[in-house]
Amino acid sequence: FASAKSEVASASNDSAPDTKAAEVGYVDGASPIQYTSKARVLLVGIGADEQLAGYGRHRSVYNKGGYDALRAELEMERKRIWTRNLGRDDRIISDHGKEARFPFLDEDVVGFLESLDVLDVCDMDRPQGEGDKMILRLLAKKIGVQRCSCLVKRAIQFGSRIA
Repeated sequence: FASAKSEVASASNDSAPDTKAAEVGYVDGASPIQYTSKARVLLVGIGADEQLAGYGRHRSVYNKGGYDALRAELEMERKRIWTRNLGRDDRIISDHGKEARFPFLDEDVVGFLESLDVLDVCDMDRPQGEGDKMILRLLAKKIGVQRCSCLVKRAIQFGSRIA
């Protein structure tokens, strides 16, 4: 993370002549606002859900086959993440004149998470928003990010109600 952090900091401090406005909507039904960012580099969270049992389907797999089935599912996710949404997300971000960084796909992060047992990263006996991505949620709480550390995942197309 340290090398990505310094790279993002230096790239973000450069002037960004091509900034595009992004419309941000609110789930509560409030009117959307226009927000323009001069940041040239975006940190993207892809890989967290796939490696830390963050999708609802992971809970379904666990409910049907326990932790052994969940281990197999997460292994499959790790192997295919490179061919799924990564290219699409990168194309969308770069189309807006931005560069993406994927800290959860850093080789050291992936290697570390692979070294952990599934019981170290999640606890599917706990409720959603607590047991899924448990290791990440605990880290968020430890560094003081209390409010969002227990939010239940919602896909952007459903959370924004654009689907």
